[in-house]
Amino acid sequence: MKKFNKNIAVIGAGFAGLSSAAYLAKNGFQVTVYDQHQQPGGRARAVEQDGFLFDLGPSWYWMPDAFERFFAAFGKKPSDYYQLQRLDPSYRVFWENDQHWDIPANYDDFLQLMESTEKGAAQKTEEFLEQARIKYEVGMNDFVQRPSLSITEFMDVQIAKAALKLDLLKNMSSHVRKFYNDSRIIRLMEFPVLFLGAMPDRIPALYSMMNYADIKLGTWYPMGGMSEVVKGMVQVCEELGVKFELGNPVQKIDIKGKKAEGLLVNGNICTFDAVISSGDYHHTETQLLPTTHRSYNDAYWESRTMAPSCLLYYLGVNKKVEGLLHHNLFFDSDFGKHAREIYESPAWPSDPLFYACVPSKTDPSVAPEGKENIFLLIPVAPGMPDTPEIREKYLQILLDRLEARTGESIRPHIEVKRTFAYQDFVSQYNSFKGNAYGLANTLGQTAFLKPKMRSKKVENLFYSGQLTVPGPGVPPSLISGEVAAHEIEKYFAL
Repeated sequence: MKKFNKNIAVIGAGFAGLSSAAYLAKNGFQVTVYDQHQQPGGRARAVEQDGFLFDLGPSWYWMPDAFERFFAAFGKKPSDYYQLQRLDPSYRVFWENDQHWDIPANYDDFLQLMESTEKGAAQKTEEFLEQARIKYEVGMNDFVQRPSLSITEFMDVQIAKAALKLDLLKNMSSHVRKFYNDSRIIRLMEFPVLFLGAMPDRIPALYSMMNYADIKLGTWYPMGGMSEVVKGMVQVCEELGVKFELGNPVQKIDIKGKKAEGLLVNGNICTFDAVISSGDYHHTETQLLPTTHRSYNDAYWESRTMAPSCLLYYLGVNKKVEGLLHHNLFFDSDFGKHAREIYESPAWPSDPLFYACVPSKTDPSVAPEGKENIFLLIPVAPGMPDTPEIREKYLQILLDRLEARTGESIRPHIEVKRTFAYQDFVSQYNSFKGNAYGLANTLGQTAFLKPKMRSKKVENLFYSGQLTVPGPGVPPSLISGEVAAHEIEKYFAL
């Protein structure tokens, strides 16, 4: 493979930025990564307090093949850097009327659960997941590997045939209901798209591929937390000669004519041959570039449909809490109502669904002995008012539900409490409208209809991350970084 001798700046040390940096360095580029935080990882940073280690962001490890593919590109494997454990049960779902399901990792046991809930559902699940498998294999091995700069990338016979299998023009809600009638099964199958930024009836049925990832590929946990994955990626980068400038926010991208000539950092211009921004796309455009060199105007950004923001709590509890697994979904309130309060009529949820992660159930290193590490998440509409009073109100709502469903006293045992919400997403990640997951994955914002990976106005400026292709989530971010790196290779190969 051709080796390049060019200096590349990467803005942002999250998953996408680290991925770009590693692939570029492998091919001979000199790479420097800038991040405003002292710690790499972006939204996947971790914080330690009083013996508790909290992952600040991602906590689900799905699509293990995407991580394997990343490390394999450098002659490595995940186990060289962290130890994976498959969770069994994968997670617990709390329903109404004090019911709950423990979702088994074993596929045959999962089919039995489906059949015991709805007659004929086992066979229907096999059909549903076979379609989902095809979508996953075509989507992950072909579609998401394309930069989506133009619709012409998808205009050939093989792609057209593949697209017919992806249900791009069908929605997830109607697709799931073709197979199931039981409301609990429907909610279980719809839950992976809850964070994609729209009601299931506006999300393409393509995303049933996430059900395949969930049920067939499994739910995993890297011992030590998601920050261990970050550490592994940083080590790969450093072994390849990548330099890190942490705690150094980029102030401006220096433009001469139609090219980025460098970055303004700490009042000094650092020169580069090309730039990848894996930070917030909107922030890069509106704050780091002159108006004349922006690809998208304010009206464009205001017209975008954003995925949810989140209200997050990190609790250190000085006792063990029974009745919870590592991952827990509280679907014991109205799924549709909460979704409408996120996507259709934005409001603070009146009776929220929420997610509780207790990694100390699996990993004793994330909490002192005999104590519990609890992470709580409520998906909310982006841009909602954010005050200490609102944060405290919702914490009490969640604690009421947790204590009622587990039969455990939790409040008196909280010795560490941290919160994170809209204002923090904006201040710490420059997140557009405080979103947590990027653009909604609606049909009108998929593939070549997303903000382009390559700037329209600055020929050597590229983008990766959740606001461009392929979209939000950790595995897509790894892929986004890889594809952006390949675009830079193509640019210099011309």
